[in-house]
Amino acid sequence: MIRHRTADLEASAEGRVDLIASKECDIQRSVFSQESTVIAINGKKAKKSAKVKAGDRIHIEYDEEVFEGLEGEDIPLSVLYEDDDILVINKEQGIAVHPGAGCYSGTVANALVGRYGDDFSTSDDDTRPGIVHRLDKDTSGVMIIARTLESQRKLQEEFSSHRTEKHYYAIAKGFFTSQEGIIERRIERDPWNRKKFRTTDSPVRGKDAKTAYKVLRQMDGYALLDVRIYTGRTHQIRVHMLSIGHPLLGDPIYGSKDSSFPDASLMLHARELRIRHPSSGREMVFEAPMPDRFQCVICALSGSSYPTQQIPEDRD
Repeated sequence: MIRHRTADLEASAEGRVDLIASKECDIQRSVFSQESTVIAINGKKAKKSAKVKAGDRIHIEYDEEVFEGLEGEDIPLSVLYEDDDILVINKEQGIAVHPGAGCYSGTVANALVGRYGDDFSTSDDDTRPGIVHRLDKDTSGVMIIARTLESQRKLQEEFSSHRTEKHYYAIAKGFFTSQEGIIERRIERDPWNRKKFRTTDSPVRGKDAKTAYKVLRQMDGYALLDVRIYTGRTHQIRVHMLSIGHPLLGDPIYGSKDSSFPDASLMLHARELRIRHPSSGREMVFEAPMPDRFQCVICALSGSSYPTQQIPEDRD
């Protein structure tokens, strides 16, 4: 499949086009060694060693054959809501949203084609049918999917203009001295590990990101949080909480093995999504209940037996 990526470079972007494009366009470095890859700087073809500077526009055209021919699979989906325009699911932890490097099947995208048929596609990218936002593989919870091209366009506009409201449950390590807070720090890709991201105090590097958190329950060495994100950066909650010294329990990328919960998986769950319906314009609220993995940790810390008492939720 032929893919296209374009980026307008900020003030901090200067150097070889392949190095800059791999960060700005989220492309693997190996792509630039393929004969079929076409690199353009300000509309003119260029070599991968060409230099770029602030203000330049780079465009990359490359072949990602591994994603060709997305096949439908009979994968059960936990449906929260469905009509002719949208499907809302409670995504399980451990399932990727769409095919990626090292993950070529068993995704939500495969499940969608299996559910609606091989002709189900609402974009030029046949590997992401109906996908308008994503959750990390290890994150569970509410996810909305477009069923028509018009719905996809309108939902994408809702997300890009930040008119949606997204809340998460998270269990973070440590004791919180403040019951609530806001983190506004730019996020950039880690130059030493492209699978990771990090915060930066630079006003020009990375992308702006805003996260608000509220402590719902402080426990012995851990806290149950309600987290709202105002921007949708990759790994945003995980990176922002790490930046204030409170990594998430069970985080396989940014955390470390926890002696109290050695088998814990990532404690991050998209619990609520507020969004306008693409056809009616009516504001709708979709919720996914707290997963068992959260309940088990809370029970262990509180000394109670499962299930726990319902956690109070903020309804502002």
